[in-house]
Amino acid sequence: MNMAWRRISGLVMAAAMAASTAAAQRGQVDGAAPAPGFGPSNPFYAPSTLPFQAPPFDRIHDADYQPAIEAGIAEQLREIAAIANNPAAPTFDNTFVAMEKSGQLLRRVSQVFFAITQANTDPTLQKVQDEVTPKLAALQDAIYLNDRLFARVQTIYDQRATLHLDPESLRLVEVDYRLFVKAGAKLNDADKARLKKLNEEEAVLSNTFTNKLLAGTKAAAFHTSDQAMLAGLSPAQTQAAALAARGRGESGWLIPLQNTTQQPDLSALSNRHARAKLYQDSWTRTERGDANDTRATIARLAQVRAQKAALLGYPNYAAWALQDQMARTPQAALKFMSALVGPATAKARSEQQQIQARIDQQAAAQAGGQAGGMQSTGFQVRPWDWNFYSEQVRKAQYNVDEAELKPYFELHRVLEDGVFYAATQLYGLTFQRRTDIPVYQPDVMVYEVFDADKKPLALVYFDYFKRDNKLGGAWMDNFVGQSKLLGTLPVIYNVANFAKPAPGEPALLSFSDVTTMFHEFGHGLNGIFADTVYPSLSGTNTPRDFVEFPSQFNEHWASDPQVFRHYALNDKTGAPMPQELVDRMRKAAKFDQGYLVTEALAAAELDMQWHLLPATAPLQNVDDFETQALTRTHLNLPAVPPRYRSSYFLHIWANGYAAGYYAYAWTQMLDDAAFQWFQDHGGLTRANGDRFRSMVLSRGNTEDLETIYTRWLGAQPSVEPMLKDLGLVETTK
Repeated sequence: MNMAWRRISGLVMAAAMAASTAAAQRGQVDGAAPAPGFGPSNPFYAPSTLPFQAPPFDRIHDADYQPAIEAGIAEQLREIAAIANNPAAPTFDNTFVAMEKSGQLLRRVSQVFFAITQANTDPTLQKVQDEVTPKLAALQDAIYLNDRLFARVQTIYDQRATLHLDPESLRLVEVDYRLFVKAGAKLNDADKARLKKLNEEEAVLSNTFTNKLLAGTKAAAFHTSDQAMLAGLSPAQTQAAALAARGRGESGWLIPLQNTTQQPDLSALSNRHARAKLYQDSWTRTERGDANDTRATIARLAQVRAQKAALLGYPNYAAWALQDQMARTPQAALKFMSALVGPATAKARSEQQQIQARIDQQAAAQAGGQAGGMQSTGFQVRPWDWNFYSEQVRKAQYNVDEAELKPYFELHRVLEDGVFYAATQLYGLTFQRRTDIPVYQPDVMVYEVFDADKKPLALVYFDYFKRDNKLGGAWMDNFVGQSKLLGTLPVIYNVANFAKPAPGEPALLSFSDVTTMFHEFGHGLNGIFADTVYPSLSGTNTPRDFVEFPSQFNEHWASDPQVFRHYALNDKTGAPMPQELVDRMRKAAKFDQGYLVTEALAAAELDMQWHLLPATAPLQNVDDFETQALTRTHLNLPAVPPRYRSSYFLHIWANGYAAGYYAYAWTQMLDDAAFQWFQDHGGLTRANGDRFRSMVLSRGNTEDLETIYTRWLGAQPSVEPMLKDLGLVETTK
């Protein structure tokens, strides 16, 4: 899920924060004149006339963004000033509803701009981002630190019990009030001034990190002129590597890096030197002492966040960040993670023993036996060996390997006959490809979504292939958000970074890629079904440790027997995957879960340890801090590195997951308990889907999320289904 751009209180804000002028805080607006060069010819000047107000990408050029953003900032400053300085007594309508309606121009352009700067950026857009980030963050401070505006919010909040508001409106008052307080609305003037400076620095550092990471990831791509280094890759993978090199004007072969520490091709490369090089390219991508080195940036960013938290009255940034999440406190999140560390690392060590035995067995066989009956041992397994030999163990124990599975997972079939099929069975949705809607890149596909009664619900864009100008990972967000108040329906996008096949070749996926497609579309369903009045409470505008629940829940349908047999068809013959192979694949699925959970927990603990630093802590040596943090949390397994290293951990330094990466594990507890409910009540049925849609997916943040969840489930979630699903506990028949 992409959290780099969120709508807060219905007011379009940058994820980064920065300073506003004192005049803006007093309700006066400096520099609020219309931006030069902005007028009716700009494609963002008025709502799009395309279906669902979809972005007119055929008319949008790089030069259009900055004038529209600056005009949007000026417009919202005027709107906020009018609300704050309204001589009429505060009412829900003239304060809260007015804030929800403000900033529509800025919302329109920013939702597109930040989508493109992550998925299809260029130097011009990066320069614009550098320039507008502090201005957007200044707007955030101009709103949340505006004394007059907060006085009106406070008045309505204090009167809320007597105003006879409907439940969603009451929720809006409570959420907005807490956001104002969390942002510093109750600070004195001197502390507000200091907070603005810290916000501005945080915004600039976060943006700097993103640009360094994008450049560093591109520059660190594995490159070789020796084809022997690619031994083990399929002909299609080798051809794709050659095309990637030529695409950069280079000879030889090139493997672009994905955002994670481990790289997909490490499972296939048989040349150990090549594996080590690819792994090290990934591990050091932003730690090379060059212009792309992020360590100084993140060390200061962590310090700024700690200082900001202290100013706001909290012992550390995590305590400040988690106050409005489901976990509420860092201690609750740490306790939850700590309970998983023991079972996960024990399983990972068991898996490592099996991998090491495989390595030693091969070494003995190659040596042909040793004199005197001595057994030859191989090298000790290192991180770059794990995926390669785990595939061998999986094949030896379960007779399954990725090469055997991939022909059954062709991207378009997975999308239409898997992801869409599950949504049809559960919710009655149908999908129609739209080739008449302009896109920002030729690979992007657009579908219109229809409800069971054939009523149009949404547009969804799918951008699946890796590009050098795209950030790593996978995410979902909106070009247009749903709101009854604004009369808008959702326009959603899913982005991933799958390897693009050579021309004429099918896009064959790993089952992990398949799961990613179901995951991101789970976020999409949360947006598609949004049915709220206020934009700031709509869709995926929920706490971090809830927002991943709908997406991770949707992953379960990828392996549901009914759904699986509908899309797992051989790309060449159309034959379904043989049941014998399906059974082997399912048995093999639990292998490596110890590794996968441990690497994710290591990343989550790194995130939390960075954000538990007090304001008095000095600048950290990033490498030393990382080592000490993993040791302290018992996650320092030499062969199991964190899924993201501190220096390229995009989620926490730029994408809104600071002190929140634990949410993936937390919401897995929620989603496994939820899937158990589905299994107990008949599985893949319309009745179950419609109940889940009406009670959870459509609700957004209109009520306390724990209440929403437990009312639907009928109980508190248990961790037991999660431990069983991960294979971390023995199950009984």
